[in-house]
Amino acid sequence: MKILSVNVGSIADLFVRQSEHMRRVVTGIHKMPVTGKVQVGKLGLEGDEQADLSVHGGLNKAVYAYSIEHYPFWIAQRLAALKREEPLPHGSMGENLTLEGLLESDVWIGDRLQAGSVLLEITEPRQPCYKFNAKMGFSHAAKMMLQAGCSGFYLRVIETGELQAGDAVRLIPGKRETSLAQINERRLKGRQRDLF
Repeated sequence: MKILSVNVGSIADLFVRQSEHMRRVVTGIHKMPVTGKVQVGKLGLEGDEQADLSVHGGLNKAVYAYSIEHYPFWIAQRLAALKREEPLPHGSMGENLTLEGLLESDVWIGDRLQAGSVLLEITEPRQPCYKFNAKMGFSHAAKMMLQAGCSGFYLRVIETGELQAGDAVRLIPGKRETSLAQINERRLKGRQRDLF
């Protein structure tokens, strides 16, 4: 398991289709890979911003991680929906850490990840919203993320420090009472009528 990419972004505009009109919203979903060591504080990565602190950021959602293993799924879904193939660089899901070798089925709430000199703790899976639909370019992307269970997960910063692309990630199991897969499954069953 390792960090493939460390991604940060500033608050920027995103255009969301609402009926026949486009509406401008601000978002921090536009993340780009950075090189070298990145400082990680209690509220996240240096140079990273979140627009809506009611749903992103804060102590329990300081860092968002996503698995590279899900990227082929999204490339295929975008091709089917948009009828064109477009690259998805690391950070395209709005994640701060693009990880390799760590899926939602592997982790539980309270598990910890050691990377570089940083210690992180898994707090919850992502609950995608309409901004993810706009970012991906099709209206049912958030529902597909929920349906597929490829949500990624939020992390609390237990020990601040530095990390960078290429750092190994060590999984330290917690109490193992609630898995991310269980939470994603409950969310799916709770919204079954909203899905295809």
